[in-house]
Amino acid sequence: MRIALIGQAAFGEAVARAFLEKGWQVVGIYVPPDVPGARPDPLKQLALDRGIPLFQPRRMRDPGVYEGYKALSPDLGVMAFVTDIVSPAILRCPPLGTIQYHPSLLPRHRGASAINWAIINGEARTGLTIFWPDEGTDTGPILLQQEVEIGPDETVGSLYFNKLFPLGVEALVEAVERVEGGSAARIPQDESRATYEPPCREQHAIINWSQPAQRVYDLIRGTNPQPGATTYIGGEKLKIFDCELRPPHGEAAPGEIVELRDEGFLVASVGGGILVKRVQPPDSPKMAASQYAASLKVGSRLGQT
Repeated sequence: MRIALIGQAAFGEAVARAFLEKGWQVVGIYVPPDVPGARPDPLKQLALDRGIPLFQPRRMRDPGVYEGYKALSPDLGVMAFVTDIVSPAILRCPPLGTIQYHPSLLPRHRGASAINWAIINGEARTGLTIFWPDEGTDTGPILLQQEVEIGPDETVGSLYFNKLFPLGVEALVEAVERVEGGSAARIPQDESRATYEPPCREQHAIINWSQPAQRVYDLIRGTNPQPGATTYIGGEKLKIFDCELRPPHGEAAPGEIVELRDEGFLVASVGGGILVKRVQPPDSPKMAASQYAASLKVGSRLGQT
């Protein structure tokens, strides 16, 4: 089996290693261009270490990319953590087609921030899908799916690295085995159940302390570690990351700091409280909330502006 792999980061590297261990020939690896000052992409480094042809086009749709891809003569294309738009010509190039990993149970949560939105919405289950990409956004037929539980305190980071990352590598290996064995399904997605959300950015992560505490908690969990939940104090932006959901605290107003603790500071919301444990002030690294709280007072208010 000759495989052309398009991907990046630790997930792409893990997938490539798993394919090589199965004895499949990875004939080419495509990763995004280097980011100045950033650490080397581990998938790129694996390609260099193993002598696998490496390509780093600015965009997969750039002139000449298709011709180079076709020259590799792959049997199957695999997309593992791809943020670029891949042309239909490349998708259709391998005789066996192209398959892709997506961290949701398609057609739910199409888009680039599927893990974020599942948690922000307070959902208890999500999963992963291996599918046959087409010209739409995460709209192609499904090859296989696996469901996982979203724990009540799960963050984007813990859900991805503890569940969707390792299961995704295993699922891609299983998917390639099915393609190789001629048993790979092509199940049309049910468009009546489809949802799409935009990339989760700062404007989607602004805390409204007047919402129920559970919703506030879900928003913070669903934006940890990126992009971080945003609030303001004294006109200064503050990003909140690690936190805990706590019972109601007296008659405090939403957004009011009601207690300073060794672990951080407790903020009132509707029907509960949020114990903030890790924050990031402007132009500063992330820090323990207890360190930041040295400048806070009980009774101070957090707000949206």
